[in-house]
Amino acid sequence: MSEPLLRATGLRKTYRIGARLVEVLRGVDLTVDAGEFVALRGASGAGKSTLLHLLGGLDRPNHGEIHFRSQSLAALNDHDLAKLRLGQVGFVFQAYHLLPELDALENVCLPGRVARRDPAEAERRGRELLRRVGLEHRLEHRPAELSGGEQQRVAIARALVNQPALILADEPTGNLDSHTGEEILNLLCELRAETKATLIIATHDARVAARAPRVVQLLDGQLAR
Repeated sequence: MSEPLLRATGLRKTYRIGARLVEVLRGVDLTVDAGEFVALRGASGAGKSTLLHLLGGLDRPNHGEIHFRSQSLAALNDHDLAKLRLGQVGFVFQAYHLLPELDALENVCLPGRVARRDPAEAERRGRELLRRVGLEHRLEHRPAELSGGEQQRVAIARALVNQPALILADEPTGNLDSHTGEEILNLLCELRAETKATLIIATHDARVAARAPRVVQLLDGQLAR
């Protein structure tokens, strides 16, 4: 039996808001195999984004453990955790998070440059990914010159530029109209199938969740049984 790509056990996450402690995750166990497509479904405030941030190493749990390919994330210092994120995890956010001063190609190539990949190779891959998402004619356009759907396509290309094993998408269609959202979802599914990457999509939308072979429900900080 091969080791799962991700294994989370007993995850708890609490935030302090003023004088109040808010427990967002209350003991989450989740195992995801390499190549899986999982939808993480739950209402707003259920803890979906928090769980994705923990699984991708953007934040650390108060309690519990996360293993990525048998490597405990808790055992990594901040530098090594950032290195793992950069090389192994691609993030797609609802708000795109593109740098406004960079054009589409520069935004896509940025993770490759941060990872000190060969600049020519990073640009070649960036151009190919933008072609793959249908934006080969928009390479030099900045985010303000792109529609919401086009910005999300740039964000998807950026997430894939370092050929990650894991793609984490947090409400990737949430800021888009239904037609554009369907196009983005189709694109994510196609690219996941082509790259054999593991895909976890957090969504409150039943139509989005229905596209995944496996759906897990997050309710009040816990996975529903």
